[in-house]
Amino acid sequence: MADLPETPSDQRSSHSVETGAEAASGGRAGAPAGLGRLNAAPLDEALKLLGEVCTSRAWLDAVASRRPYRDTDELFGASDIAMAGLTSADLDEAMAGHAVIGKPRAGDATSEREQAGVRGVGDDLLAELADANREYLDRFGHVFLICATGKGAAEMLAALRTRLRNDAATERAVAREELRKINRIRLEKLVLA
Repeated sequence: MADLPETPSDQRSSHSVETGAEAASGGRAGAPAGLGRLNAAPLDEALKLLGEVCTSRAWLDAVASRRPYRDTDELFGASDIAMAGLTSADLDEAMAGHAVIGKPRAGDATSEREQAGVRGVGDDLLAELADANREYLDRFGHVFLICATGKGAAEMLAALRTRLRNDAATERAVAREELRKINRIRLEKLVLA
């Protein structure tokens, strides 16, 4: 797994006196307050915050251990590197944390928001999605993952049917990339909110 270059913490906070805003934002003027909250959180709290993004323990550990982040680009880069380094079992763990497309988890604001494109669609389309999801699960052994933000139900169903033609290795690579995009959107919500 490729690593980000080591940056000693004394270089990251080279100012001897930080303003209150800089301290709240992780030591960098103009950095989002959410990033400062993630940087300053005790490890168990940081893991809980990041657990809203991804359920892979390896991803969580990798991203949490790189704190503090100077800016969101550095955080997003660490996330991408962590995602690329997930083993097959780690990837399974990450995928298991996602709701089935077309069936957001009740009370889970994240899956409901991400799958807004299935709200209000007809029963026939939902039944087609359910059938295709079962076929996908039988074929690949995990839920169908797609970065659903901004996509309608018909578009997701078309992508699902197309990806059913993939071989297992190709599909895992596609699922990993979709998970990377999902993580990026969730991280943005976490640190830019």
